[in-house]
Amino acid sequence: MEDLLHRPEQVAEYLGTTTGSLAQMRYRGIGPKFIKCGKAVRYRQSAIDEWLNAQTRQQTGDRQVSA
Repeated sequence: MEDLLHRPEQVAEYLGTTTGSLAQMRYRGIGPKFIKCGKAVRYRQSAIDEWLNAQTRQQTGDRQVSA
């Protein structure tokens, strides 16, 4: 399976957030892992999927498991 690379605009739309929020997540180290190619930021599909899976909870009080 091919691991596609996505631009922040694509990821923001997919996650229902903004590129600014993604930038803050990168700065704080709490979002999907990303690749930095010069000034360009890209996200692997597998990293997005992994991050989303780590966000899955059974209850609101469940602790986040670090990936």
